[in-house]
Amino acid sequence: MFSTELRAKAESLVDRYPVGRSALLPLLHLVQAQDGYVSDDGVAECAALLGLTKAEVNAVATFYTMYKRAPMGRHLVSVCTNFSCKVRGAEQVYDRLVERLGVGHNETTPDGAITLEHAECLGNCEGAPVVTVDYYNHEGVDPDAAVALVERLLAGEVPPPTRGLVSSGIRDVEYRLAGLGPRDVSAPGAAPDQATARDGAPPQPASGRDADAHSAGTGGRPEEGATRGGGAEQRGPGGLGPASGSGAHDYAAASASRDEPTEERRDA
Repeated sequence: MFSTELRAKAESLVDRYPVGRSALLPLLHLVQAQDGYVSDDGVAECAALLGLTKAEVNAVATFYTMYKRAPMGRHLVSVCTNFSCKVRGAEQVYDRLVERLGVGHNETTPDGAITLEHAECLGNCEGAPVVTVDYYNHEGVDPDAAVALVERLLAGEVPPPTRGLVSSGIRDVEYRLAGLGPRDVSAPGAAPDQATARDGAPPQPASGRDADAHSAGTGGRPEEGATRGGGAEQRGPGGLGPASGSGAHDYAAASASRDEPTEERRDA
C-alpha cells in the first residue's frame, strides 16, 4: 500500500490524465519507488485507483521489462546485448559480470546491492557496448571496465555516467520516472508543472439550450466532465469519441460523407 505521502502523489498523477487509466505506467514506477518492485499490494492499489482489474494491471506490468516482479537491489545494472553492442563484445561484458556478481538475469546479489539484467536495446548504439546503472549510460564498456564499475557500486560509490546524473539508487530514479521530479528537493531537476484532467476537459456551456441538454445528459451535474479521470471519458468509448455539441454533428456528417460513393466511384 502507498504511504500517506505517496498516496497523495499517486492521486495527483491520476489527475493529470483525461482518461484515468493512462496514469498506469507512472503509477507502476511509483510502486517501484516505494517497494523496489511491482508488488501484489501495489498492483491492487493501482487497480483500485484507476478502476481496473488486477489482471489488467498485471498484463501491463508483465509486458514491459522495466517493471520488475521481484525486489531489486539498490542499483540496477543493465547490459545491452542487442546487435550493435553484441558485435562489440557485449556478451563478454555480461558474462564477466555474471561471473563476478554470481547472479544471472534479473537476479540480485545476496547483499542487495546490485540487480543484473541483460537488455534487448538501450537505444545508444553509437556508444556500444553500453552498460547502464539505474538507466544512466556508461558507454564503450569492455569486460574489465564493467567489473571495475560494479566493484565501485559494491563499495558504495557510484561512478558518474557518460551523460546524465549520478544515480542515488534505482528507487529514486523510479520516482523521477513516475514524473514527479527528484525525490530529494536539493537534487538537480524540478517537479514538472503538469496540466490536469480538469484543464483538458471539454468546455461546459454557460447557458442556453446546449447547457440544458448537457445538464440533462449528466443528471443535472454540468461539472461532471471535469472530475478526476473525466472529460475525455465522457466522450465515447475509450475517451476517444467526439465531444458533445455541434462538433459532434459535424463529425458525424463528415464520417457519413466519406462513406458515400462519389460520382466518380459510381462511374467506375
